[in-house]
Amino acid sequence: MVYEELGIYYEIHGEGKPLVLLNGIMMNTLSWADHIERLKDRYKLIVFDMRDQGRSSRMDEGYDNGIHAEDLKKLLGHLGIARTSIWGLSYGGQVAMIFALRYPELVDKLVLSNTSAHIDQYLISLGQMWKRAARLYDGEAFFDLALIPIYSRNFYNNHYDWLENRRRLFKDLLTREWFEGFIRLASSNANYDIRKELSSIKQPVLMIAAREDIITPYAHMLEMSRAMENSQFVCLPDTGHAAFLEKIDTFCTLVRGFLG
Repeated sequence: MVYEELGIYYEIHGEGKPLVLLNGIMMNTLSWADHIERLKDRYKLIVFDMRDQGRSSRMDEGYDNGIHAEDLKKLLGHLGIARTSIWGLSYGGQVAMIFALRYPELVDKLVLSNTSAHIDQYLISLGQMWKRAARLYDGEAFFDLALIPIYSRNFYNNHYDWLENRRRLFKDLLTREWFEGFIRLASSNANYDIRKELSSIKQPVLMIAAREDIITPYAHMLEMSRAMENSQFVCLPDTGHAAFLEKIDTFCTLVRGFLG
């Protein structure tokens, strides 16, 4: 379905208490397919493509990542949802925290996985690398140059056939329009820093980190967790930034246990 006012594509799956799933920067609604199957029996799942993602509208110029928090507020109003839990992954976790800070009355619980409270020099440099790779407008080259830091060494060694299939999908599916949207997304959080505001998040929070995540290190997420008074922290071994794909069952079990 499309929320025409914003040009936002969204889907709703299942019944129960609402749970919004917020995409990572390279994701779209299809990325959650396996998680939806495991969670839709208990929750009303709302997934959507942010601007410049998937089947949502493309922007003509740059923007701040807070725009997605405003879009989420309008989408929830459109759907008649007064309060929801949110699971934000990586870039989506940043949006989830911005949303919780701006509209705490709309948030029940937060799951924040493999995400950050600010963009340090390492992430700035990583973003520059991703954008340079995107400007080649070549799906295979983008996969080879940008995706290695996302998965753990263990996953690469044991699931390379799956990764090779994903590489072919990148070649077939990533268009110039996708790359240009990605470049805008990757530029939208350059000034993002909410470290001093984290203590204002009072909702129950589950932080899920990964031991081998070099993009959003578990030590950084532990600091974030300590800044939020109602936060629980879990660190998964032998997995990287894409832990939600590497350990789908573990993730869904943690989410179900936390949300109840």
